[in-house]
Amino acid sequence: MPQISPLVAGDPTELGPFRLSGRIGEGGQGIVYLGLTDAGEQAAIKLLHVKFTGDTIARSRFARELKAAQRVASFCTARVVAADLDGDTPYIASEYIDGRPLREIVETDGPLSGTVLDRLAIGTATALTAIHHASIVHRDFKPDNVLIAADGPRVVDFGIARIIDSTGTITSRAIGTPAYMAPEQIAGDDIGPYTDVFSWGATIAFAATGKTAFEGKSIAVVLNRILNHEVDVTMMPEPLQSVVRSALSKSPAERPSADQILLRLLGQSSTVGASTAVLTRGVQVASDDTTPFTRVSAGSITDKPGQGTTAPPSRAGGPTHAGSGQPGHSGSAAPSTGQSVPAHSDTGTSGHSGGSGAHSSLQALVVPPETGGTPYPVTEPGAPARRGRVKLWIAGLTALVLVAAAAFALALNDWPGFGAEPEPTTSGQEPSEQGPFATVVDKVAQTGRIVIGVKGDLPGVALQNGDDFQGFDIEIAKRIATGLGARETELVKIGRDDRASALDDGRVDLIVATYSVDDSEVQFAGPYYVAHRDVLVRSGSGIDSLEDLEGKKLCAPDSPSVGAVQDKVKVKPVAAGDYAICMDLLRSGGVDAVPGDDVILAGFASRENMRYKILGAKLNNERYAVGIKDGDVKSCKAVKAVIADLYAKGVIKQLLTRQFAKVDFEPELKVPAMETC
Repeated sequence: MPQISPLVAGDPTELGPFRLSGRIGEGGQGIVYLGLTDAGEQAAIKLLHVKFTGDTIARSRFARELKAAQRVASFCTARVVAADLDGDTPYIASEYIDGRPLREIVETDGPLSGTVLDRLAIGTATALTAIHHASIVHRDFKPDNVLIAADGPRVVDFGIARIIDSTGTITSRAIGTPAYMAPEQIAGDDIGPYTDVFSWGATIAFAATGKTAFEGKSIAVVLNRILNHEVDVTMMPEPLQSVVRSALSKSPAERPSADQILLRLLGQSSTVGASTAVLTRGVQVASDDTTPFTRVSAGSITDKPGQGTTAPPSRAGGPTHAGSGQPGHSGSAAPSTGQSVPAHSDTGTSGHSGGSGAHSSLQALVVPPETGGTPYPVTEPGAPARRGRVKLWIAGLTALVLVAAAAFALALNDWPGFGAEPEPTTSGQEPSEQGPFATVVDKVAQTGRIVIGVKGDLPGVALQNGDDFQGFDIEIAKRIATGLGARETELVKIGRDDRASALDDGRVDLIVATYSVDDSEVQFAGPYYVAHRDVLVRSGSGIDSLEDLEGKKLCAPDSPSVGAVQDKVKVKPVAAGDYAICMDLLRSGGVDAVPGDDVILAGFASRENMRYKILGAKLNNERYAVGIKDGDVKSCKAVKAVIADLYAKGVIKQLLTRQFAKVDFEPELKVPAMETC
């Protein structure tokens, strides 16, 4: 556990929903505090220095950092949990990661090798792919900004990240850590995702050798080595050796994309971009240190179980032990599990927060439409200082575009890719003789199938119509199944009292059924939505707040929401058997209001011809999460990553708007604080 300094005179004791308990670090832009919510959730909170609160430029930079962090999906990064940029004390709160920086681990314990090095490379490549899919260039990828947490590596600190403009490039300035800069940063050329790829290669080289790839006693020596020195990577095994070598190419056009690095490290074809399923696989491999992972040969396209198994992994490091005096890290990025330690490049501390295949010159990225990702082509470097290389780059780019076009054409014509249907066994049966699958992820990987339990009686949320299911929960379930790589999804109606037993006996693999996180023996992933107990009324009724319900008739089904309203205002309860009866009473004027979880109320109201509204009282939180059999941590982490991706890409907002557009309703769109797997 990293050491946290105590608060000093003048420090705030609260920021938003957080109680502050100590300082993690301080730098030129702000102070990073350790915060705690009433629910016991920890966060790394970066507070803009008071001297900058009236500085519009400083606020703008702070806002840019937040915008960059919020755009990135939660694959091996650290998730933003809250922010306030408009108040007197602007802050960004991100997930607190209890982990050690990669630099500290290597300098203390020595170079990494074997499976530990593989998992580091895969986890950081996964994070970098998610960052680039959000059209973000990190610009300061280095060992200090990689934390090794209990659930794998995290890439953190988006303090100087930039969002790529419509041309796909950023005009470079000499920003970053010198020893991990790319040649184009030094030369003042345009930078892009390929710049982060070079820094990734230098970081993995450091982890494998224990030495800075481009070290020197002066900045001039360091920069000269970056421009002219070739790094020895022969100590690395294949395919990592070839991938790192190509990532460290002096010419951006000769480097692989982050997608290609990840796909090659996983043993997959790199002719198209990495889908959500690929990113999920990267998280699984990077976070699971208990079982060997499978990588097929570099020439293969489909991932076939049982080939290329690596040696059992060992840990490169874990949480910093108390008393070590070594700070952890935290930053503003996207999600993960566990406790996170923030750090930003400007904190002046060693703590941070957050969060490769054969050589290839294929750089143009084709992102499959279903991923929602943003393609980032390699653009021509434009600095006069390097005119001698421009013609070569142009020629290379032309060839790359042709190769990428051909690859994309193959993909469109059903060229096999990641997650293709597994080949049947000779017996044509699942390996039942080996017992049940250890995890849902393993089942999906081997069979392509998944069974998800849902409700069937909630309009707009999960309503069964014959053999078909429709609603918000149903769409969430389908997207989670796709994100896990399933090609066949079976939806099964599960009653409230049967959920835990259905998971335990294997009738269903997951449950997406307005399942609120509770104390039962169930593993919860998410939440995928934070509902609020609220009140539904007729539009134009004159009831605009809880106070307006004084003395009014309240429908009273068997729901704790009734008592929540009665605790706030005196009403006249009218007993009802269910919500359908409540809606009949509300429509006819038999009651003035109906209490319940906001999304459920919106679902019932959305099928009415009359206009209804939800007051927005938000009496409490109900965290709807995905139920998983207890102990299946691997699948829990994978599902969380998919959920975070749905928020990052705006899918949750789209689904809520589509289902409940007829109701005056402001759903909760903030990325929820995730349960720990």
